[in-house]
Amino acid sequence: MDPHWRSAYNAAYSPELFRAYAADLQRRTGAVAFRLAETPVFIPAAFRARCERAGAEIVAQLCDPARLLRMERAVPARWKVPGRDALPTFAALDFAAVRAEDGELVPRLVELQGFPSLFGFETMQAEAWGAVLATVVGLDRAWTNRFGGRDRDAFLALARATILGGHEPADVVLLDLDPASQKTACDFVATERLFGVEAVDPRALTLRDRRLYRRDRDGAERRVRRIYNRLIVDEVERSGARLPFDPREEIDVEWTPHPDWFWIWSKYSLAFLDHPAVPRTTLLSELAEIPPDVEDAYVLKPLFSFAGGGVNVRPTGADVAAIAPAGREDWCLQERIEYAEALATPEGDPVKVEMRLMYLRPDADAALHLALNLCRLARGAMHGVDYNRDLAWTGSSVGLWPA
Repeated sequence: MDPHWRSAYNAAYSPELFRAYAADLQRRTGAVAFRLAETPVFIPAAFRARCERAGAEIVAQLCDPARLLRMERAVPARWKVPGRDALPTFAALDFAAVRAEDGELVPRLVELQGFPSLFGFETMQAEAWGAVLATVVGLDRAWTNRFGGRDRDAFLALARATILGGHEPADVVLLDLDPASQKTACDFVATERLFGVEAVDPRALTLRDRRLYRRDRDGAERRVRRIYNRLIVDEVERSGARLPFDPREEIDVEWTPHPDWFWIWSKYSLAFLDHPAVPRTTLLSELAEIPPDVEDAYVLKPLFSFAGGGVNVRPTGADVAAIAPAGREDWCLQERIEYAEALATPEGDPVKVEMRLMYLRPDADAALHLALNLCRLARGAMHGVDYNRDLAWTGSSVGLWPA
């Protein structure tokens, strides 16, 4: 979006340049199961500052004890886990780039989650782009996607503290269903290469005397002392997977993040926020009447799906009314966000940009730290990795600026 760097990149772009980037990235992370965009996003300083400020102010509201007390209602009894900490150790805020009345790009919050994002993959994605840009005259300089002025070592130390919590990597597992089949498997590979933490299916764990154990790759039994929690709850329920332990019981293991935060900091939270960057959002269970302009001005969203699943971008009044009363607490109606066509491509047809701010909080810290970003480019109404798969200049990207 930065016009200077964007012009230089578009002028230098070739399919060979993109192929070199994609090949380098997959050498670092293994196969990538989602579409890679043909470009990084060069983030202007002004837009970055607006995102940082909006993110800090929204996170402050999310941390407000009175709001937290109301948002706790999001945790269903069947998934309530003992021992929740005061704040999540991971969080992600997704901002759309939109045009303000004065023409400036400003952020609008699309959704949020007290859940990990692709910290390992984005580290390597930024580095793969940096390696390719080093071959382009005019762009051959140091680039970063890290906030707070951190260099690589400082970021890795922050992430390591948040993931490991002081434990040995072999005593920590990244937990997800059938990790090798997940679209985020490339991040699991990057996480192991950066932090030494293996991805493990929860069904491979054994519960004994209130402790969890696993077999390592050499077949030795090891106690699991900390879980890097990447389980998507609706996927567990949809698959019918039976876990060998009940998370509601007292188990001698640490969670990062604690499972309750998947629910508490989520689309459910949007209705409790009051900020210019947050679109009007109403839980269907609290909707007095269906707005007459619902099809033109709102989006109907399930609260706890992932990667855009179940989102209706042009709901009719009948669609809203069809949600059964017993399930209306799990849906929200959100004011539609009009993405700007903010990123110019060499072909001249601009695309839309969404930037995720990614936060970390080691156990000993009182506040979350803004650490990294990722970007997604789209032409249609949806931005998740399951969309725009056949459209050029869309998909997974990362926001860069001069280091």
